[in-house]
Amino acid sequence: MPDYLVRGLGFNGNVRAFAVNTTKTVGEAQRRHQTWPAATAALGRLMTGGVMFGAMLKGEDRVTLKIEAGGPVGHLLVDSDAKGNVRGYVANPQTHVDSKGGKLDVKGVVGTDGMLSVVKDLGMRDYFTGQTPIVSGEIAEDLTYYFVVSEQVPSSVGLGVLVDTDNSVLAAGGFIIQLMPDIDDETITLIEKRLANIEPVSSMIKRGLTPEGILEEVLGADNVQILGKMPVQFKCTCSKEKFAEGIMGLGKEEIRQMIDTDGQAEAECHFCHEKYHYTKEELEALLNELESN
Repeated sequence: MPDYLVRGLGFNGNVRAFAVNTTKTVGEAQRRHQTWPAATAALGRLMTGGVMFGAMLKGEDRVTLKIEAGGPVGHLLVDSDAKGNVRGYVANPQTHVDSKGGKLDVKGVVGTDGMLSVVKDLGMRDYFTGQTPIVSGEIAEDLTYYFVVSEQVPSSVGLGVLVDTDNSVLAAGGFIIQLMPDIDDETITLIEKRLANIEPVSSMIKRGLTPEGILEEVLGADNVQILGKMPVQFKCTCSKEKFAEGIMGLGKEEIRQMIDTDGQAEAECHFCHEKYHYTKEELEALLNELESN
C-alpha cells in the first residue's frame, strides 16, 4: 500500500483529525541514513509527526521540527511541506541502547533534557516559532504537549514505527486528534475512553488498517468524515544549484583555496546523503560570478 495521509472531521466538526501511513517513507529514511533500530523509530516518529504538521499548512508553506534532548542519538531534524513531502535526519544514526521489555527504547536514545522547536515558514518572510520542553522523549507525548502549550489546542498524538530484525521498517504511521473550542464534555470523555483502549498505531498498520481505518478506530466509524487524502513521500529539496549558492557564500578566498588545493569540491546533503561534485572549471565559474558582481 502506498503511503498517504487523510484529513477529516469528527463528531459534527468538533474534532479535527489526521492519520497517515509512512511505512515506505520511513523505510527510505532508514535506507539513506543507515539508522539502527532505536534511531529509526525516533526519526520515523518525528517524520510521521512532521508530515501531519505539514498537512495543516497551505500552498508553499513549510514546517521544521527539531528535537535536542541530550540523548545519544543527538539532535533530530525534520522538514516537511503542505504537499506530503518530508525529509529528516538524525545526528548519530548508528546509536543503540538495550530494548526495554522487548520494545525499542526511543526515550533512551532521544533523551529527556532538552527542547522541541517548531518553525513554520508561512511565506513572505513570515515565520512562526514555538518551543516547548521535552516532557517524555517518546516524541508523541512531546508533540501533544507542544500543541497544548504553544498553540493552545487540546490534542492527542499517536505515533509508531515497527522495525524488523533485519533493520527494515515493517510499519510506520500516526494520527493527530484535535478538539475544537465548542466540543462538549460528554464527547471529550468518549474520545478519552477510546484513546485509552486503542492498540499501538504501528500494530494497526501492520494488520492492514488504512489511515481512514485508523481514524475510525480512534473516533468510531460513525463519527468520522474524511475530507481529503494526499500521497506522502520522502523528498529532499536539495540540488546542485543550491549547494553552489552555498559555496559562493563561503567567499572568494575560500573558493580560490579549493581550486588551488584540491582542484575540485564535493558537498553532501545532511537530509538525503546525495553528493554533488564540482570540477575545477565549475568552481572557477562560481569565482568569476562572484568577481563580476
